[in-house]
Amino acid sequence: MVRELTHFIGGEHTPGTSGALADVYDPNTGEVQARVPLASRAETEAAVADAAAAQHEWGEWNPQRRARVLLRFLQLVDGERDSLARLLSSEHGKTVADAHGDLQRGLEVVEFAAGIPHLLKGEFTDNAGTGIDVHSLRRPVGVTAGITPFNFPAMIPLWKAAPAIACGNAFILKPSERDPSVPLRLAELFLEAGLPPGILNVVNGGKEAVDTLLEDPRVQALGFVGSTPVAAHIYATAAAHGKRAQCFGGAKNHMIVMPDADLDQAVDALIGAGYGSAGERCMAISVAVPVGEATGDALVARLKERVGALRIGRSDDPEADFGPLVGREAVDRVRSYVDLGVEEGAELVVDGRGFSLPGHEGGFFAGASLFDRVTPDMRIHQEEIFGPVLSVVRAADYEEALRLPSEHPYGNGVALFTRDGDTARDFTRRVDTGMIGVNVPIPVPVAYHTFGGWKRSGFGDLNQHGPDSIRFYTRTKTVTSRWPSGAKEGASFTIPTMR
Repeated sequence: MVRELTHFIGGEHTPGTSGALADVYDPNTGEVQARVPLASRAETEAAVADAAAAQHEWGEWNPQRRARVLLRFLQLVDGERDSLARLLSSEHGKTVADAHGDLQRGLEVVEFAAGIPHLLKGEFTDNAGTGIDVHSLRRPVGVTAGITPFNFPAMIPLWKAAPAIACGNAFILKPSERDPSVPLRLAELFLEAGLPPGILNVVNGGKEAVDTLLEDPRVQALGFVGSTPVAAHIYATAAAHGKRAQCFGGAKNHMIVMPDADLDQAVDALIGAGYGSAGERCMAISVAVPVGEATGDALVARLKERVGALRIGRSDDPEADFGPLVGREAVDRVRSYVDLGVEEGAELVVDGRGFSLPGHEGGFFAGASLFDRVTPDMRIHQEEIFGPVLSVVRAADYEEALRLPSEHPYGNGVALFTRDGDTARDFTRRVDTGMIGVNVPIPVPVAYHTFGGWKRSGFGDLNQHGPDSIRFYTRTKTVTSRWPSGAKEGASFTIPTMR
């Protein structure tokens, strides 16, 4: 039976009225399992109006009262972890275990945002001038919005929504139409936790909904995660309409393997970070950079054996290393890039193009592929594949290895595997990327630090979660005050100074 999904506006499930629908597939079988409405401009504007009407009262709640809603939400989600993970897995295709991780990383940001009474404390200077005090306040910006991708349907909506609503804003979520059920359920749980209706609205849709959020003057700040071309467009359009924007795009994350690295550890890291979630992660390691021919030969030999033994299965198979991709077009894209790599002259060590899961021939499965002898100018190195494909780009020495991620158009994340502290310190200071792991393959910072890439991976000067999220979702108001003693001083025609 095909489920009929809705929007979630004003605390209620709201059927779509535009007549436009998108199919939500079961990636394991390729069959349609649900249909989701795509909002028109009028529907999206109605969600914005509802959020604007609700925001002022919510913004006046004291921060501790807002924090209690987040804490209650955490309790409610904790009771539904398995059902949420299975629902997420059934629409996205990542394994249930991986879906649990998706949810957990989102909840960690909710835990961070529950500290909002402390995070919103302003600054105070006593007697900045004679009899004059100065203090600052952090105030909500108003109505905010988030446009989130298919690959993390729990984590990234929570990364966006939790700090926004903790700061006293209303938030409109436009999730991916490919896997919208978990975001809708999270909105229900926020309402059950005590969040007032209208403070978290979920509008499903495509370009028309996005354009409306970008153009509506009531939306003050907007976040996006997705491809780089769309991130650049949304950032520019939001700025043209006077909005704050934080937009995160694609990635091509390298892992440097030094000759002194623990090779067993490095191979384990590459297998998990390169092929986990079928490579559909912005933080996936898609390029391995062994330093020296001997390191490269040993690394590729071990990778070949491990990649060939990967188990690909249904997303609900507890023995599967990874499941299907999110859609048929994703499978076609991955296969086309493997074809391209062969045409460009890379050595295809493991070919996953012919993979098919018996009994699930209609599912969106792609086998794991491994390239060796990839050169920096090849498109399979320059472009994001977003699938289970790992490229090995050999470097003659450390300096060449350092240049590869530093000179790449993307600057999201990078990892270095070494036993040498001097090398690690030099690398972390000099490499031109936003997030770095030392013997850590997926360098996603914990919730109370900030997350964000550089160059073509990130647009905007404030990142996701951590202290940057509080700055992004608030405006600073600075108050200079004096209480005169009663003595008359007369008019002053010079600029005030604190002497």
